[in-house]
Amino acid sequence: MTMQPGPQNAITDVPGVLVGQVERVDAPYLTGTTVVHLPATAVAGVDVRGGAPGTRETDLLEPVNSNAGVNAIVLTGGSAYGLDTAGSVMRWLEERGEGVRVGQGDKDVVPIVPTAVIFDLGRGGDFQARPEPDWGAQAIAVATDGPVALGNHGAGAGARARSLKGGVGSASVRLDDGTTVGALVIVNAAGSTVDADGNLYGARYGLADEFAHLRTPTEPPPPAAPGRNLIPGPPMNTVIAVLATDVPMDKAATRRMAMVAHDGLARAIDPIHALVDGDSIFALSTRTDDGPRLSVTDPTAIGQLEMVYAAGARTLSRAIVHAMLNAESVETSAGTIPSYRDAYPSAFRTD
Repeated sequence: MTMQPGPQNAITDVPGVLVGQVERVDAPYLTGTTVVHLPATAVAGVDVRGGAPGTRETDLLEPVNSNAGVNAIVLTGGSAYGLDTAGSVMRWLEERGEGVRVGQGDKDVVPIVPTAVIFDLGRGGDFQARPEPDWGAQAIAVATDGPVALGNHGAGAGARARSLKGGVGSASVRLDDGTTVGALVIVNAAGSTVDADGNLYGARYGLADEFAHLRTPTEPPPPAAPGRNLIPGPPMNTVIAVLATDVPMDKAATRRMAMVAHDGLARAIDPIHALVDGDSIFALSTRTDDGPRLSVTDPTAIGQLEMVYAAGARTLSRAIVHAMLNAESVETSAGTIPSYRDAYPSAFRTD
């Protein structure tokens, strides 16, 4: 099978997916919010494997529950405080009549906005410098189907991956049958994205010459950075992600897609799913017509589902690499958080 990145190599290559982001990086802020808007709704599933998750409205996505779809997904900084950003997204959608219809009026709707957060409190120097509730509305208001800003944007503004600067990453793949699969990830890991030789774990999953400009660096790994959090104890982190495809799936099939996608995390970050992480993945099927949907209980659908699931996991690994390659070093009150580019300059070919 021939697989190529989509035109933008981003989750917005999947029809029906828009992305908007806001961030503040002026001291003492170092945080932000990313919103995936689904104007036509999408069938959704979720799988949470981190030991310290911060989420909202994930129970609705269980296959045994009646909710049929979601209107937006929020990924945000601010730990549990950041969950408040979902409220402004709901109000923005309400004003436009997007949501589950519960009455006869144009705005008699209840928008469905599942949310997941990362721990970035204090990264910019002040524990209280975190996303404000209206950041969600600001992010969805600028959402487009165009290129996704990577690195120190949106919820990736204050993200880090062990001693390196993390961030937001995205990637996509177009399969032979025309299917598109895309991923969006916020890399904020207690584990490392880099192996003992300085190579990015996920780079081996690049398509064609996607990461051909990389090579094994000669620099030693950067020392463990001090002040990863302003609170004592082990580092608190989280990797959160959204996968999307235009293949029609039912809720159970999207849940399985989210489950398999965690393999994409494990291939690109080590260790993963720690007790101090809140690793959570949402999976979306943006086909909302009344036609048949692929189901995990249908033997005739297994082949196509397995192809999409494998593509999703690999695309997520690639998105993690793009997050690390686009992240920029930041200066904080606790010292510098170096980017991969600054920590390993010899990893990039110049010939």
